Amino acid sequence: MAHDMSHGIPHGDSHGGHYSGGFIRWLETTNHKDIGIMYLIFGFVMLFIGGAMILAVRAELFQPGLQLMQPEFFNQLITLHGLVMVFGFAMPVATGLANYMLPMVIGAPDMALPRLNNWGFWILPPAAIMLTLPFFLGIFGVGPGAVDTGWTLYAPLSIQSGWGMDFAIFAIHMLGVSSILGSINVIVTIVNMRAPGMTLMKMPLFAHGFLMTAVLLITIMPVFAGGVTMVLMDRHFDTHFFNAAGGGDPVLWQHIFWFMGHPEVYVLLLPIAGAIPHVLSAFTRKPTYGYKAQVYAFWAIAGLGVIVWAHHMFTSGMSIGSQIYFMYITMAISFPLAVLFFCWIASVWKGSMTFETPMLFALGFLVLFGWGGLTGLALSDAAADPQYHNAYFLVAHFHYAFYPSAVMGAMAAIYYWLPKWTGHMLDESLGKWHFWVAVVGFNITFIPQFFVGLAGMPRRIPDYPLMFAEWNMISSVGAFILGASHLIFVYNVIKNIRGGEKAQDKAWEGAEGLEWTVPSPAPYHTFETPPEIK
Repeated sequence: MAHDMSHGIPHGDSHGGHYSGGFIRWLETTNHKDIGIMYLIFGFVMLFIGGAMILAVRAELFQPGLQLMQPEFFNQLITLHGLVMVFGFAMPVATGLANYMLPMVIGAPDMALPRLNNWGFWILPPAAIMLTLPFFLGIFGVGPGAVDTGWTLYAPLSIQSGWGMDFAIFAIHMLGVSSILGSINVIVTIVNMRAPGMTLMKMPLFAHGFLMTAVLLITIMPVFAGGVTMVLMDRHFDTHFFNAAGGGDPVLWQHIFWFMGHPEVYVLLLPIAGAIPHVLSAFTRKPTYGYKAQVYAFWAIAGLGVIVWAHHMFTSGMSIGSQIYFMYITMAISFPLAVLFFCWIASVWKGSMTFETPMLFALGFLVLFGWGGLTGLALSDAAADPQYHNAYFLVAHFHYAFYPSAVMGAMAAIYYWLPKWTGHMLDESLGKWHFWVAVVGFNITFIPQFFVGLAGMPRRIPDYPLMFAEWNMISSVGAFILGASHLIFVYNVIKNIRGGEKAQDKAWEGAEGLEWTVPSPAPYHTFETPPEIK
């Protein structure tokens, strides 16, 4: 770069230079690292809000009968938990990782569109307030409370629901705009700002994961935005898109929703699938196995991901032909996923492994997500699905797919790059405690749900027959253990920021990549002269 990008900011000091301190600095910042940090903090605040909601649900389900809440309030908690975790936690945390690390792994000085980057973040807090405000107002007796339709927002409930639904619609619009802006920025950065000599097939897998994620988001979010606008029209302007009484079709909404809702799973998986090989390679001291195969698998997952949506709708009265198509194409998506898995296992195979905290989380992700994938194959069978659908089996499957990727994978990536962010090594014993408490808590929560689901317990109900009592009790205890594990994480990160053993430029022995060539903590502008890639 011919011109100096530092603007008088001392290297390694993000508080110097022309920035005023405090809130204004964060409000105006266009630096990718600052924005990455804000995304991560926002994501984890939402994790605790969404987590507290579901813990209230698990407390209610601890024994049969209505203990703590009315069914209406229960429905609000279930719905908000889903929306907050997907749009408020998982996506912002992934975007935070992209923001902080993407320029560093491809050798760019910053993201391509820094102002857009800032705007993309500052849309989120108002959207989160809009999504959760009716809930908190409802607690104090103002209004009908939050959206209560389940996170899928199915018609006709979404058309009949109170004004919490309107708030949710506008919040979804804003969250969608933020996602699209972030995605445009990722694509433009990857296409235009790679270091000289870094072809697409030399680019780190982390960047490939995010490139595919961004393409998916730009594909699916406008469709979803159109869908929720149609719900808004149905609610207030007497259109009948989804209202059967007026000649509309409620099933049409399901198609629109799942066209977004299923690829969304891959939106949460692909960034993590890009980060995991970095961690595995570092702690096995081996190069990544099957780089090209993994890149092609990412493309295949993104391509197939948008044409499998209706496997969520096997019980909605589809024609046999449609059921067969969606069954086979869903099974087909397990092939690229299997390719990824085998590449990851081969990366670990015969490596000189050490089990630091990031590696534990990466291996935890492999095992648990593998189980999520296998139970997904059981659900993809159109003949068997009516047995599982809407039962707790589905809840357990979904969380085995979602939690390992969105939470454990993100933890692996955060623990791996944290020394680069803070300049301090983390407390390994606390990290290991976090891992084991989380894994034990997670399995105690969700393994029972497979059993009650197979025995016929439907999801989204506040009360249940006595025969399910023991399993639900175990599941609720597990949920509180799982919740507690994240407090260890927060404590560990704060401790790490405050100090600890000084991190080397290359914090982990086996770590490879451009990000490990710069000092720890990384300077404010990482690469003022782009590195040459041989």
